[in-house]
Amino acid sequence: MSTSLPPLPLPEGVRAGYADTAQGLHMHYLEAGYAGDMTDKPLLLLLHGFPELAYSWRHQLPVLAAAGYHVVAPDQRGYGRTTGGDSSFEGDWQASHMLQLVDDAVALVHALGHKHVACVIGHDFGSPVAAWCALTRPNVFHAVVMMSAPFAGPPPSIDALAVHQKITELVHGLDSLQPPRQHYQWYYSGPQANTDMWHAPQGLHAFLRAYYHVKSADWAPNQPHPLAGWTAQAWAELPDYYIMGANDTMAEAVAPFMPSSQAIAASKWLPDSDLAVYAAEYQRTGFQGGLQWYRCGTDAGLFAQLGQQWGGKTIDVPAAFIAGASDWGVYQMPGAYEAMQTKAFSKMRLCQLIPHAGHWVQQEQPPEVNRLLLSFLDGLA
Repeated sequence: MSTSLPPLPLPEGVRAGYADTAQGLHMHYLEAGYAGDMTDKPLLLLLHGFPELAYSWRHQLPVLAAAGYHVVAPDQRGYGRTTGGDSSFEGDWQASHMLQLVDDAVALVHALGHKHVACVIGHDFGSPVAAWCALTRPNVFHAVVMMSAPFAGPPPSIDALAVHQKITELVHGLDSLQPPRQHYQWYYSGPQANTDMWHAPQGLHAFLRAYYHVKSADWAPNQPHPLAGWTAQAWAELPDYYIMGANDTMAEAVAPFMPSSQAIAASKWLPDSDLAVYAAEYQRTGFQGGLQWYRCGTDAGLFAQLGQQWGGKTIDVPAAFIAGASDWGVYQMPGAYEAMQTKAFSKMRLCQLIPHAGHWVQQEQPPEVNRLLLSFLDGLA
């Protein structure tokens, strides 16, 4: 597969590679800072979210490499050009559980000839993966930056199942709202989500355009604020792309927010040529590989296992959080943003919301993201 796919349009100084890992993956990655002996340079590992790719870090890779780092961004398990995972709904979806994703990251580090990571940086669903890397393997991951998705700490060690049950009851409580609603993560965990998006009525390219647009700062109604608490009524304040209509597909939920042709032509952070990279990759693979992660995240048994093993633990490596000021993702889990700053981390050094950025912060405002990353990394030295 690595030789049959067309090359990606990469910035100067960024190249693609593959690594066979101990976890059975043929992992595709992008890297910069590869001149000379790469193992002599501190490693930065950049972990994307959904529905994204290693390509989402195209603006960070060369800048961080210029600062003296070996910078690697993989297509994670189930995504893009990485193969070896199970991307069938009927398949081994539990192989995408959180600790397996951590093991995938460690295996890639070792396959690249490194022993540790100066900083693991994760965005969206890559943010909790980065946090769990730092929580469970601080000997490998010496610092962590999370983007767009706060990490409130592991599930509780006692009564984790009861906590999950309360969350599930809240999700089901959305059915009683007028009009009835559904939570996107539980929708993503169902059997139809992949087909709904892969074969969206408006076409995959248009679906992705609307999805990226409505979660960005370009969509003016994105004016997020903390929610009142864990109630269906509070959750109902979230936009339709988080708390969807009960009978909507995600393609239907975002279709009304398709930007105009003029707005698309004016988009500087996601021109159609960049969007075409995502569309081509997801047209080839579908979305199920990434959706397996959501199935693991909503599963009661896996939730309880994490609590039993890691409940009550804090992350004790230097940490930072970066998000867009127009990103509802900061507040979608009530209290998580505050818990991240007060109790989940013992060395939280930076927590910054960037103006004029929504959920895709490292793509919408790369100069400011890069400045903050370099400032945090300089502080580690």
